[in-house]
Amino acid sequence: MYPTYTASCWHPSIDINDINHVTPVTLNVLKNVSDKIKVRLKMGDPKTILVTGGSGLVGKAIQKVTQDEKRPDETWIFVGSKDANLCDFQATKQLFEKHKPTHVIHLAAMVGGLFHNMSHNLDFLKNNLEMNSNVLQVSHEAGVKKVVSCLSTCIFPDKTTYPIDETMIHNGPPHPSNFGYSYAKRMIDVMNRAYHEQHGCLFTSVVPCNVFGPHDNYNLESSHVIPGLIRRMHDVMESGGSTFTILGTGKPLRQFIYSLDLARLFLWVLRDYDEVDPIILSVDESAEVTIKQLTEEIAKAFGFKGSFEFDLRMSDGQHKKTASNAKLRKYLPDWEFTPFPVAIKESVDWYKSNSSIARN
Repeated sequence: MYPTYTASCWHPSIDINDINHVTPVTLNVLKNVSDKIKVRLKMGDPKTILVTGGSGLVGKAIQKVTQDEKRPDETWIFVGSKDANLCDFQATKQLFEKHKPTHVIHLAAMVGGLFHNMSHNLDFLKNNLEMNSNVLQVSHEAGVKKVVSCLSTCIFPDKTTYPIDETMIHNGPPHPSNFGYSYAKRMIDVMNRAYHEQHGCLFTSVVPCNVFGPHDNYNLESSHVIPGLIRRMHDVMESGGSTFTILGTGKPLRQFIYSLDLARLFLWVLRDYDEVDPIILSVDESAEVTIKQLTEEIAKAFGFKGSFEFDLRMSDGQHKKTASNAKLRKYLPDWEFTPFPVAIKESVDWYKSNSSIARN
């Protein structure tokens, strides 16, 4: 017969072809050492995947990829803030009771750009701690088989060596500009390890570099760098302006990953990555660009022919956050990312066509 599960975290399943050879003692051992023994779900096992933050940038990208590459054994449910307040434990519990997920991709978070973080560190800390704690606890109580949460390369120590890798997340304080968000996100990794150690849960996390693409947040007060630049460049083009202002020196270096590439990597993590330890999902180090180079690429996509000036009164933030994707390349050595100019052009074209309904 099949192994039974309590209302705690699911433990790796036994293939039906081998079940007659597994004794009750062996089943108990498997449960206690699930971190050492990985037995995959069969391809045909039905999965109900709940995606929190499903109406945001990455959620929309995952929705597109799953629609384009449908699998009969997967049912996808995308929820946003209108569906439940994940800062409220009971609301989170009711959401899970309604949809009964077997797997969760946890994207929901309070996010924002450099200047929004600098002025709201307490809000970023409290709201994200509450959301993450509620989602993981309810997942545990509901017997969810796997949770994949989303971190960020901006949570790494401010004073560090480069490139950064997965082992360095907790090696020192984050940059003071976004310490609230960073510490809250770091705690996901801590909680994943604790749930695994105490309950055997397969909760893990991914660490993307800077994400961009269609359906981003283009609000000038809270956007990240690429959607903020796209929005401001669009406004300049619409007004017939001939000068574009880059905030800061334009010298900071960043790696950027296209949301559709990240979405496909999320699916790989959900289906095939069985470590509790986080994994960085980033473009190669050679793909790093300066903010000035990024601005020039966006200008090219818009057809902007004017000049650039720099507002040196504005902060640059961290100079660089170079991340190593060596762990990802070990698993997927032949993975190909969308060329940066192509991804920027598609993102600009999407905003030009949807500026009236975008999150401005």
